[in-house]
Amino acid sequence: MPKLKSIRPLVASIKPLVGRMQGEKARDQYRRNTQPWRAWYKTERWERLRRQAFERDLYTCRRSGEMCAGTGNDPNAPVANHKTPHHGDPALFWDIDNIETVTKRIHDSLIQAEERGRLFVEPR
Repeated sequence: MPKLKSIRPLVASIKPLVGRMQGEKARDQYRRNTQPWRAWYKTERWERLRRQAFERDLYTCRRSGEMCAGTGNDPNAPVANHKTPHHGDPALFWDIDNIETVTKRIHDSLIQAEERGRLFVEPR
């Protein structure tokens, strides 16, 4: 019977992934490094402003009319959405008239699609 030869390892043929993180954690880190204004969302000033917008809008989604009664990641949790994306412009970011209350479901689907330019929504 012939002697078995060892199989050459395939590890050397895999491209190195050093320095290339993947997943949500890597995306968050990239955004923190390239978009320093994202830290504004973690301030007490932002929390007060979004609460004021929610109260002004009576915790009602401005897009669907649905009551925003959820918490955390619930589809009907309230989200403070910037009507005009601020892209780091402090005047747009902190302007309460640029903030609308929407449900998380609307924010994560319809509004994200609008911002990516995949969907045209006629202005009201």
